[in-house]
Amino acid sequence: MQLIIRNAKIIDPESSFNTQIVDILIEDGSISKIGNSLSNPKNIEELKLDNLHVSQGWFDSSVSLGEPGFEDRETIANGLKVAAKSGFTAIALQPNSFPVIDNQSQILFVKNKALGNATQLYPIGALTKGSEGKDMAELFDMKNSGAIAFGDYKKSQDNANLLKIALQYVQDFDGLVIAFPQDEKIKGNGLVNEGIVSTRLGLKGIPNLAEELQIARNLFILEYTEGKMHIPTVSTAKSVQLIREAKAKGLQVTASAAVHNLVFTDEKLEEFDSRFKVSPPLRTDIDRKALLEGVLDGTIDMITTDHNPIDIEHKKMEFDVAKNGTIGLESAFGALLTILPLEVVIEKLTAGKATFSIPSQPIAEGAIANLSLFNPEGKNTFSTANILSKSKNSAFLGMKTKGKAYGIFNQGQLIVAE
Repeated sequence: MQLIIRNAKIIDPESSFNTQIVDILIEDGSISKIGNSLSNPKNIEELKLDNLHVSQGWFDSSVSLGEPGFEDRETIANGLKVAAKSGFTAIALQPNSFPVIDNQSQILFVKNKALGNATQLYPIGALTKGSEGKDMAELFDMKNSGAIAFGDYKKSQDNANLLKIALQYVQDFDGLVIAFPQDEKIKGNGLVNEGIVSTRLGLKGIPNLAEELQIARNLFILEYTEGKMHIPTVSTAKSVQLIREAKAKGLQVTASAAVHNLVFTDEKLEEFDSRFKVSPPLRTDIDRKALLEGVLDGTIDMITTDHNPIDIEHKKMEFDVAKNGTIGLESAFGALLTILPLEVVIEKLTAGKATFSIPSQPIAEGAIANLSLFNPEGKNTFSTANILSKSKNSAFLGMKTKGKAYGIFNQGQLIVAE
């Protein structure tokens, strides 16, 4: 496909064209020319959008899609279209399907399902067979088939020795272990953050300690093995501090925070709305501000939507039995701009590529065209009309947002939301 993107402001600190408003000529999937008022003698397609900005393609490090097994929640085909129209050129697919993605054939299945889409799918393999926490899965085979990391979605590893062995084993092929931080025994039957709100509402609480104790343990194991670990969706102030101290010691650890934990607090639970039932739970404003501080100082390396479609039969029900999770791809950019500067949002939506060994290039002539397209200005209200996912379980409905994602150019394809 040939395309000229007109009057686009480049937001890419790695590019020599950073902050410049230019035209971008794309031919055969690569950027062939960047300049002002590029001529178009061949009359190729042109893209003109209001206040158009472009950056390196965004990457989401935690997306659940359901397929195989839970296609009623979301399919790979539609999920990748949602991601593209939401500005993401790549996603990491969680293994929480049925069957669990814990072997070579399952990795190949989801990769083949994703072929031909503009948004690229990078599968995460389960760390243990069936994500049951008992026996290590076929990590090396999955790595050779395209798995970019290994972890059991929303399940912490109770067996400390298994985690130790996994961190040692994957070093032979530069593998990455994802360690979800939650001590299940301390969590118990908790549903929401333990604190003033949970006490007032009479809901069983999950103390911050459940996350912090697990992170402390995992960091000790990481230090012993000298491995490489990613801690997803941290949610407490003490967690941020523990990771900050680990990085200062030189440990190979990265961390992410979910958009909803950066935007909302447990005050949202006042109406017992199950859309706000997530894991880890929404915490206090003290924790939320500590997360933002961690984002700004680099302790938290990336921001994820932690997109998790749940069908209405399992979400719109009594709070204590509703499943955890919210969709987040469609709302991510607009929500983040309400709390963080544009440059920080772009950095945290692209930085995860380095952690997960996903290729990226500065926006430059000769580079592969892997671009996110967006407008950082304007105010909107996120509504059901903005939801493109099959499941509608969004915690962001009714939120006042800023800016909008137009779409992407990637894999030689232009995808722009209507």
